[in-house]
Amino acid sequence: MNNPSAVLRGIRDVAIEDRPLPVPERHQVVVAVKATGICGSDVHYYEHGRIGDFVVDAPMVIGHESAGVITAVGSAVDPERIGQTVALEPGVPCRRCEQCLLGRYNLCPDVVFFATPPVDGSIAGFVATDADFAHPAPAGLSFEQAAMAEPVSVGLWAAWKAGITAGDRVLVTGAGPIGLFAAQVARALGATEVMVTDLSDYRLSVARDLGFAVAGPDDGVGTGYAVLLECSGSAAALDSGLQALAPAGRAVLVGMGADRVSFSVPLVQNRELTISGIFRYANTYPTALRLIADGAVATGPVITHRFDLEDTEAALTLARHEQQSLKAVVVPGDGND
Repeated sequence: MNNPSAVLRGIRDVAIEDRPLPVPERHQVVVAVKATGICGSDVHYYEHGRIGDFVVDAPMVIGHESAGVITAVGSAVDPERIGQTVALEPGVPCRRCEQCLLGRYNLCPDVVFFATPPVDGSIAGFVATDADFAHPAPAGLSFEQAAMAEPVSVGLWAAWKAGITAGDRVLVTGAGPIGLFAAQVARALGATEVMVTDLSDYRLSVARDLGFAVAGPDDGVGTGYAVLLECSGSAAALDSGLQALAPAGRAVLVGMGADRVSFSVPLVQNRELTISGIFRYANTYPTALRLIADGAVATGPVITHRFDLEDTEAALTLARHEQQSLKAVVVPGDGND
């Protein structure tokens, strides 16, 4: 195969197909993909064929957390970039609409985002993307580390949205990959205490090994936190997390779970709490890559399983049969050479 690609053909139906080799447009680069993380959204598309209004109604290449090597460039791109290791920011906005011009390009209504119907994703031998969104990786970073710039960006955007700064006490509910990355980002930004909660003893053990205080379902988390990063998508976690906030506390909804939740309006009013959502991220990749390169965010403990491209379906179904798993990465045979 010239360009083997993991194609989602329907619910619980992934096949490896040979897609045409991409040809770069004027402002694009072609990247040989060397590592791609599996995200919860990939699994959701696999299991249900849709996320909200985004429906997989035609075969679609899956995956969006990728890194690789530039192999070709368009006419407007410096040819010196060929051979460069890059992390691929999966969303390319229009850069002309109001949201883009205000710097909120994550809210661009016309963004083209890997593996969001009808756009093909990046679990493939080669992909083409806008050169500005193929971010150079710091020297020494492995491909799988560079690929983690995507989920680290989610944690970074949440931390920026919450305004985390030196001295803050932060509560992170949910110790999945996003929660573990968000907790590390919070610490890197100066949080003096980061408490991580989850229902899984295994996930809490990883958080503990990363140096965080942890709490399970039978443990108290305390009160007086400046920030809540709700990464589980659990309505119960949101409710208890809000109650743990100090006056003027800030809560950011990161995890995707229940479509509707309820919370105490008097609690929010009387403590003047701020509740915000996030949608993807903007202008995070250079910082995320630097945090990983500097060791402020460790990806190794979060990446628990690796699969060949041909075994993408096994990567998507990992959580069904392996309780002690966090992040799966699809790595071609020479993925970290």
